[in-house]
Amino acid sequence: MCGILAVLGCADESSQAKRARVLELSRRLKHRGPDWSGLRQVRDCYLSHQRLAIIDPASGDQPLYNEDHSVVVTVNGEIYNHEQLRSQLADAGHTFRTGSDCEVIAHLYEEHGEEGGFVDMLDGVFSFVLLDTRGGRTSFMAARDAIGVTPLYIGWGIDGSVWISSEMKALHDECEHFEIFPPGHLYSSTAGGFSRWYNPPWYGGDEAAAITPSLPYDPLTLRKAFEKAVIKRLMTDVPFGVLLSGGLDSSLVAAVAARHLAAGTNSSSWGTKLHSFCVGLEGSPDLKAAREVADHLGTLHHEFHFTVQDGIDAVEDVIYHTETYDVTTIRASTPMFLMSRKIKALGVKMVISGEGSDEIFGGYLYFHKAPSKEEFHRETCRKLKALHLYDCLRANKATSAWGLEARVPFLDKAFIHEAMSIDPEWKMVRPDLGRIEKWVLRKAFDDEEQPFLPKHILYRQKEQFSDGVGYSWIDGLKAHAASNKSAILTVPGGPSVACSTAKAIEWDAQWSANLDPSGRAALGVHLSAYQQQQSVDIPARGSDGKKKKPRAIKVVEHAAPPPAGLAMEGR
Repeated sequence: MCGILAVLGCADESSQAKRARVLELSRRLKHRGPDWSGLRQVRDCYLSHQRLAIIDPASGDQPLYNEDHSVVVTVNGEIYNHEQLRSQLADAGHTFRTGSDCEVIAHLYEEHGEEGGFVDMLDGVFSFVLLDTRGGRTSFMAARDAIGVTPLYIGWGIDGSVWISSEMKALHDECEHFEIFPPGHLYSSTAGGFSRWYNPPWYGGDEAAAITPSLPYDPLTLRKAFEKAVIKRLMTDVPFGVLLSGGLDSSLVAAVAARHLAAGTNSSSWGTKLHSFCVGLEGSPDLKAAREVADHLGTLHHEFHFTVQDGIDAVEDVIYHTETYDVTTIRASTPMFLMSRKIKALGVKMVISGEGSDEIFGGYLYFHKAPSKEEFHRETCRKLKALHLYDCLRANKATSAWGLEARVPFLDKAFIHEAMSIDPEWKMVRPDLGRIEKWVLRKAFDDEEQPFLPKHILYRQKEQFSDGVGYSWIDGLKAHAASNKSAILTVPGGPSVACSTAKAIEWDAQWSANLDPSGRAALGVHLSAYQQQQSVDIPARGSDGKKKKPRAIKVVEHAAPPPAGLAMEGR
């Protein structure tokens, strides 16, 4: 992923000092895009870009333009349907200067305009800022992808200028107020504010009145939708691989990618052998399971080890890059951060990962207690809407810290539409019917003739990433945090048990007394269900000590990048 910074409507537009300052702030994003930098000043506006070159490394530098440079855009993202859009735009008379997938944005805007729904035509993940200088005026718009896979923030300077950036660290010195740019929205200087461009049926504003989907479950349709989502993310001109924890989600990503590459139908010039990567403490559950999956799929597997002390030593850097104190995010970001550095050292610039499946299918262990299919569906909706604060943020920023891009096929717009249209009765955990969490996804890939995965991997119990890399990681981090207290000022969300939303805590009266975001907090919920079906090796929980009631503090304003230290209470 790249890094973008836009400064719009500066009072001192002609100042060379202003240009130097924008360049200085843009350099704070250089880790996101180490391959090239670009800056364009248009009247009282600046667009800067730090590029990670994945598509067309030779000529796709940004900002990008339309034919006469009257429309200019800076983009962080990938547009997977760019070839189709490019063909349509060429038929309409547009010409292109680069092979960049992002160049279509300027031409789509020129063709359809801000109100023409062109943002919804983009199949991919993106954050962009666009300037339109036609007709002697200057207007701008910005947009963020449907779920918020790419990070984006917006702020306002004391002189009335608007600042938009991929990360907060480029804004906090210059903005008197800034906040998260909401996913699925666009911001228009012409309209003077935000509007939502992504309006799927599941998003509904009134939660109580939301319609529960009723589409019958079709395993083959679901499988094909996911295969398409993975295959389109193999679009690359640089070396790539998959993150493989040995859990269901990452293993399915690897299985689909490996099959596609082996068939020789991918356009990439990097061969048909898939590289896979896993990280964990010595002897951790993930390392063992990932090795078995890699052997089954025939990938070139890379296994990285870290110690609890390695993780603790990295926490300050992890907080700086992820820009959050959220407990589960930091716990899971740290091993991902360490692994990303190793992956980049191997020359790999893009990886495909399994984030989003648990939110869509109710894969977290607390979903065993969902009281009805309606509430089950509402909780999946709540989880999807909040993903940009948690797993999307982690996957993007922990990898981008080292100039590595993570792609997430479970959050493909078309796949989400398919999966969120299924009657949630099929997603419910039903031990009496042999259905464990994410049963609809497991069943879709349960192919007896040509198995995607070994059966026990396909039906492996849910393991949160921060648990699966090694249980002593969480225990060691808790002990460290307990002896190094620090303030929590920017924690999104509220109380949680096993990654639930605050609302889902109402499902079980006992949960309010055990507000632990670790997946192990829900072991008691599902243990008896698993014992009816299979033998599972579940380690004993350690002592967490006395808990304090967490505070819910909404993330809208931030004074500075997080300082060193991390308090591990609350979420």
